[in-house]
Amino acid sequence: MLELVRKAQKGNDKAFLTLFQEYEQDIYRMALVYVKNQNDALDVVQETAYRSFKTIKNLKEPKHLKTWLMRIAINCSLDLLRKQKKIVQLKPEIEENLSVDINEDIELEVTVRDLIERLNEEEKSVVILRFYEELTFKEVSETLDMPLGTVKTFLYRALNKLRNKLKGDGFYE
Repeated sequence: MLELVRKAQKGNDKAFLTLFQEYEQDIYRMALVYVKNQNDALDVVQETAYRSFKTIKNLKEPKHLKTWLMRIAINCSLDLLRKQKKIVQLKPEIEENLSVDINEDIELEVTVRDLIERLNEEEKSVVILRFYEELTFKEVSETLDMPLGTVKTFLYRALNKLRNKLKGDGFYE
């Protein structure tokens, strides 16, 4: 794996493609949690591939490739969300007519996503990386370029917020 990273850093397209494909699904899942739309998530994956290909020579530690790619994916997701805030949204009635019926099996997942959406960006990033991507505290710290203690503080604050919201909604006793 490290040899592939070194080849990619020297401009080997095939080595980069092999590396990127290794983490493509993880990047897609991460993007989907942020942008909540398959097409936008695919756009984030594409933008992540482009940005990472352009800057892979700047990667200092080849062993941190995944966390580096995830940081790029998070930044691409946040960039896309910022752009979308500038776009006028459809009226809710029109959106309802366009949307597909929600299956009862995914209602809890939607509820958890809605709860996570109420967190601030730092808390959301920490929760997603820790629980969706199953990164260690140290890996989350490296991915977000935050001190380890700050990551833990954000996580515990976010979990308390989620717990309180669930209590308020009657899901958690």
